[in-house]
Amino acid sequence: MSLTPIGEPRRKITTATIRERKFEHTPITCLTAYDYATARLVDEAGIDIALVGDSLAMTMLGYENTLSITVDEMLHHVKAVRRGVKDALLIADMPYGSYHGESSDAIHNATRFVKEGGAEAVKMEGGEKRVDVIRRVIDAEIPVAGHIGLTPQSVNVMGGYKVQGKSLNAIEQLMRDAVALDRAGVACIYLEGIPREVGAMITAEVETPTIGIGAGPDCDGQVLVFHDLVNLTFGPPAKFVRRYGDVAALITQSVLAFKADIISRHFPNDAESYHLPKETQAALDTILRRKHAIQR
Repeated sequence: MSLTPIGEPRRKITTATIRERKFEHTPITCLTAYDYATARLVDEAGIDIALVGDSLAMTMLGYENTLSITVDEMLHHVKAVRRGVKDALLIADMPYGSYHGESSDAIHNATRFVKEGGAEAVKMEGGEKRVDVIRRVIDAEIPVAGHIGLTPQSVNVMGGYKVQGKSLNAIEQLMRDAVALDRAGVACIYLEGIPREVGAMITAEVETPTIGIGAGPDCDGQVLVFHDLVNLTFGPPAKFVRRYGDVAALITQSVLAFKADIISRHFPNDAESYHLPKETQAALDTILRRKHAIQR
């Protein structure tokens, strides 16, 4: 639900807005969006941040993981979401390989997301080891959202999608990562797949807003993948996913009903068909009668 009173125009959400939310202790809402239709729905529902996540590699394109998706594929979806979003802050994921080399490459790719895609910030995974390139992108006047914990682009290094930050050493590293991002001046920090206690520690430690996904309720905000929210995925949900609707069932029922009506010739009916004007129908009837008379 939007926090805007009924009848009042909604305020445009910016990176400054979400920072204000942290200090006001007002929860930040975020959902992924991958196309014009879902972007419209997310934005009009009053969600603060529309995230074009590289998770679209799996949810929309059917890839096994996020590693295969390209900058051009991501941009295709960012542009569509931009056309559907009016008030929400639009953040675009930078895909694997687009910022892992030279800083100049990262700046070039981030600039494309802003200039071509209309993104208002880009998201980059990694903490201390990525902070230098993140600073360079921020210096280029492009806001950056950080992402630590379970970082899907590191799935091969992590050996799968596993909860991070379970040991004291791992907790210490996550804290260092969060502080490094905070000092670099990121717009927000996504915390994924970490124990609730660690999410709370990081949120209390940094001035940057934290947005959790599988990081417990103590973060400054929460995000879910849109397709998980409405059951449009084809596998078992993660522990942190709460399904608020079953769009898959609705679509299946609708498609089956459509198929049945065609087979039974109940679709389309006469009311769903176009008809000739009376004058044209009368002239056509006359022509057909004459043709039938000649054939006899």
